[in-house]
Amino acid sequence: MYQKKEILTYFLVIIFRICSSTDTIGPNQSLKDGDILVSSGNAFALGFFSPGKSRNRYIGIWYNKVPEQTVVWVANRDNPINGTSGVLVIDPAGNLVLSNESRNLSVWSTNVSSITLQKSSSAQLMETGNFVLFQDQSRSVIAWQSFDYPTNTILPNMKVGWNRKTGLNKFFRSWKSHDDPGTGEYGYKLELNGTPQFFFYKGSDRLWRTGPWNGLRWSGVPEMDSNFMYNKSYVENDDEVTITDVMKDPSIFSRMVLNESGILELLTWQGPERGWARIWYAPNDQCDNYAHCGAYSNCDLFNLSEFECSCLPGFEPQLERQWYLREGSQGCKRKQEENVCGNGEGFIKVTNAKVPDTSIAYVNKNLGLTACQELCLKNCSCTAFASANISGGGNGCITWHGNLVDIRQFSNDGQDLYIRVSAAELGAKGETKSLFSSSTGLTSYDSRGKEMDGSGTNAEVSVFDVNTIVSATDDFSQSNKLGEGGFGAVYKGRLDSGQEIAVKRLSKISGQGNEEFKNEITLIARLQHKNLVRLLGCCSQQDEKMLVYEYLPNKGLDNFIFDKTRRSFIGWSKRFEIILGIARGMIYLHEDSRLRIIHRDLKASNILLDTSMNPKISDFGLARIFRVDQTEANTKRVVGT
Repeated sequence: MYQKKEILTYFLVIIFRICSSTDTIGPNQSLKDGDILVSSGNAFALGFFSPGKSRNRYIGIWYNKVPEQTVVWVANRDNPINGTSGVLVIDPAGNLVLSNESRNLSVWSTNVSSITLQKSSSAQLMETGNFVLFQDQSRSVIAWQSFDYPTNTILPNMKVGWNRKTGLNKFFRSWKSHDDPGTGEYGYKLELNGTPQFFFYKGSDRLWRTGPWNGLRWSGVPEMDSNFMYNKSYVENDDEVTITDVMKDPSIFSRMVLNESGILELLTWQGPERGWARIWYAPNDQCDNYAHCGAYSNCDLFNLSEFECSCLPGFEPQLERQWYLREGSQGCKRKQEENVCGNGEGFIKVTNAKVPDTSIAYVNKNLGLTACQELCLKNCSCTAFASANISGGGNGCITWHGNLVDIRQFSNDGQDLYIRVSAAELGAKGETKSLFSSSTGLTSYDSRGKEMDGSGTNAEVSVFDVNTIVSATDDFSQSNKLGEGGFGAVYKGRLDSGQEIAVKRLSKISGQGNEEFKNEITLIARLQHKNLVRLLGCCSQQDEKMLVYEYLPNKGLDNFIFDKTRRSFIGWSKRFEIILGIARGMIYLHEDSRLRIIHRDLKASNILLDTSMNPKISDFGLARIFRVDQTEANTKRVVGT
């Protein structure tokens, strides 16, 4: 019996639609309860409806070709009409007004200033589902449109976001319930602080965010890429910040709904048998929940451990016990011993990431990635950086100054994020210090030792200007000379930041030429370990070739074991520690590093000692790279000492 009643109701609705097929309300016309407007292609209808079990009446727009009434916009969502006395008209000032039939009680109006309106105003329901009020008879000037005042649904072709000229922000609020389209507790809106990004709210609490627009998609929604069902148009200029989705196949009915259960879902109509099918929704896992792992952490569902939260490089859990119990909302803190300001710090790359909340970030669209890193490194408050636009090879610069919140890991299609860490952390992780580009007239080398064109996009070490080194070493004064070998001399220097350095200045007649120079840059920049000397940068300008290292005050091991006076300074326990340190460095080179390296010039003078007499292996000019599965190789050169 119920099924027959439903079929009868459906046919009565069809009859009404046939009898009232106009899509426009003119100055002398009205739309009463029971009348409907139908768009020109029959996609949408506008009229009075009662949701669910409610008897209240509302003006709304729904899909005309979908038998299951699906409302996509409501005019008087918080001011329903009791009974069927409602009427929609264009008043003498040219505004749309919804009132009871006697017109003594207005419940909703477009409320556009009468100065801009004329008595020739008309309202038309468009095939896109947009209800438009035109202020002139030719319909060339839009005075108001429903797309500017959405309720809980985003339709294709709807421009969503901010109009900077008028200050209008088109945001969405859920229904209160299935029976009540009134303003609910869930919201979805674009925020412009820092960089634009959408937030999903419950009240004032953030539940989920899209991340910023990265030139291809929202950073936190990698699945909605160029192969998705929409063509996306993102606009950010002085007039507006908006996103518009256009269906690649316009015959498909699609809508994004912020439902009353707290889910933002994308639905497509699959026909009467399957109804509306959900093809995407958010939040859909624990890593989607805003700041699920707290500050300075990464949420990774693909982590091999049982806990999805992990601290970023250089950070440790804020509360160790809670972390152990798999509760990470308090996040992480920087390791106490970490010094990341003017002490040889650098950056570690996190790949395939949803970048942190950009509400406190800064954007410079004119900087490349290398210049972005330089900018971040100069400011001690800068905690991370990334490309603002990853399309076309990447451009633009985002820098974060403060807590890094709401980072998550994707299996693919995320973007690179660079975390500021100390020199010690760089060594522990085996990462490179920087990606710095060279100055004009300098030469950079990529990770394969290939000479670059000076753009620096692939360089993995800092490139120093020769004037900087001349100044740091007091023009290579004899008082700063630390030693000399067949390659040339080594000088102590001090940068303007106060950092002490050691500069290896290759002699023009040195046995070490371009090949050895490139080799050392290639290897030591990529292989960081506490028992390997740290390369800070290089300089190749005109006839000069120089390598810049961390300064180790105790110089080489040969200064102790071959000197009758100094050898007494290191007892057998310290000698044993030095031996173990050298062995650890060699094991790292041979077994644990990303590259398998044979040093080929290991000797006492190439073992440098820091202030605590910890050994660091140096001089990789003659080193040889082996494949992981390689156990032997031939050489045509006599190398080593």
